[in-house]
Amino acid sequence: MQLTLEIWRQAGPQDKGRFETYQVKASPDMSFLEMLDVLNEDLLAQGKEPVAFDHDCREGICGSCSLVIDGVPHGPKDLTTTCQLHMRSFQEGDRITIEPFRANAFPVHKDLVIDRSAFDRIMQAGGYISVNTGSAPEAHSVPVPKENAEQAMDAAACIGCGACVAACPNAAAMLFTAAKVSQYANLPQGQPERTHRALAMVQQMDAEGFGACTNHYECMGACPKGISVDNIARLNREYLRAESLPELKP
Repeated sequence: MQLTLEIWRQAGPQDKGRFETYQVKASPDMSFLEMLDVLNEDLLAQGKEPVAFDHDCREGICGSCSLVIDGVPHGPKDLTTTCQLHMRSFQEGDRITIEPFRANAFPVHKDLVIDRSAFDRIMQAGGYISVNTGSAPEAHSVPVPKENAEQAMDAAACIGCGACVAACPNAAAMLFTAAKVSQYANLPQGQPERTHRALAMVQQMDAEGFGACTNHYECMGACPKGISVDNIARLNREYLRAESLPELKP
């Protein structure tokens, strides 16, 4: 397959950046990142600067491969990360636009690499549970209702890639924050920090400069793990519940 790529190039956070055009020959069986590897090998052979892009596991579970492909976070296939997207999803002669996720809270480091440490700080604000030191408890010592366990596992599937932020017209991080709050709110182990978690994570989310949710549902549509916006409703309930407790008011 002969393809034309329009790729965002940006030397650093302070650089204006621009799109540059490249030609690449790829196999339909290549993943999208393997196609970028081929392009970079060609650029290096020509003595040119390779395109910087983020990746790690290349198995769809780490969230590093965050690219906007033809205007869609992670590309045209539903429930698929960029690293799991294959070139057979495109046609011979296609022109493909590739750019980083766009959000003030996700500044560009270089080319297609963004800084998502804002997500880390949201997690640090409340994404933890109390644990006792010592040997692991017996698995059945804390009963968890099946429905709660399933909801917690569904929320925990979030890989923190940031596609929800990139897809949202307001660059909101509500789906990410809601998933992290929900996975603990549904479990007995998450109850000790329950009220603090909701308040602290939402406050940190706002402090990072993410926008507000206005129910476009683009976040759920772009999420490669299919995280439901039902979690946002749960986050809102958790936040209002925590705010109503007098002992937590200043």
